[in-house]
Amino acid sequence: MIQVFAQEQGDGWQLYNGDCVQVARGLPDDSVGLAVFSPPFASLYTYGPSERDMGNCANDAEFIEHYSFLLKELYRILRPGRLAAVHCKDLVNYANSSGRAGLRDFPGEIIRAHERAGFTFHSRVTVWKCPVTEMQRTKAHGLLYKQLRTDSSFSRQGLAEYVLLFRKWAEEGQEVAPVTHTEADFPLDQWQEWASPVWMNIDQTDVLNVEQARSDRDEKHMCPLQLDLIERCVKLWSNPGDVVFSPFAGIGSEGYVALRAGRKYCGIELKPEYFKHAVRNVGESNRQLTLLDLMRRVG
Repeated sequence: MIQVFAQEQGDGWQLYNGDCVQVARGLPDDSVGLAVFSPPFASLYTYGPSERDMGNCANDAEFIEHYSFLLKELYRILRPGRLAAVHCKDLVNYANSSGRAGLRDFPGEIIRAHERAGFTFHSRVTVWKCPVTEMQRTKAHGLLYKQLRTDSSFSRQGLAEYVLLFRKWAEEGQEVAPVTHTEADFPLDQWQEWASPVWMNIDQTDVLNVEQARSDRDEKHMCPLQLDLIERCVKLWSNPGDVVFSPFAGIGSEGYVALRAGRKYCGIELKPEYFKHAVRNVGESNRQLTLLDLMRRVG
């Protein structure tokens, strides 16, 4: 039985409060034009005590096992020939907890999990992050100037983030709806910038307000995706009117952008507090669009 704790919908959008795997099982085959989401980074970020939270895992292998159940449904509901855009990054092993400090190739684990589910690894975008900001926030020894002067064999570069793209190839006889653009809506110079393997100018502060959605019971902080990062994915890899899907909706960032870009949106969020604010943010995006449309008509 599919359990949905709450459900809200509006003009061109719907949000579910529930387990993303269970809810996805109830969505129609070949109905999603583009998936854009940031999954839990294994056990790095845990947002609540629920056993349904994929961040509540003992290790990366356990997370991937749980994540694979979602990928089975994601492959089924994604339209043939379309893409899933997954935000992730390398994870850090700390000496005090792992015995030896170093990095874990979490993006590689994500890639292999998608390939086992039937997807083809299509592309990777590196999202530049400021190492000074990371050093100030995390105090990572490998980024400290003092460490460089003491023994630079322990020094490392700052951690970039990635958007991994996965394609669901069409089977013989399946209809494929291409994603098309014109020179007017996607100029050549914009493509030349966005075709870069490194996106240098993503504004790290361009996010929805997360503080209002935080709970005292949150174990770790929430980091919503940057709106301009989502916008690039939506405009590059979907058509107006397509359904943009996020199984980890958070406070609704993907839906907020999707609606403003003329797409539809379907999102799933497990945590009730985040779900409520996602509904508010997605609804607010819709209201802004309605007001803009009214102003155009008056003008």
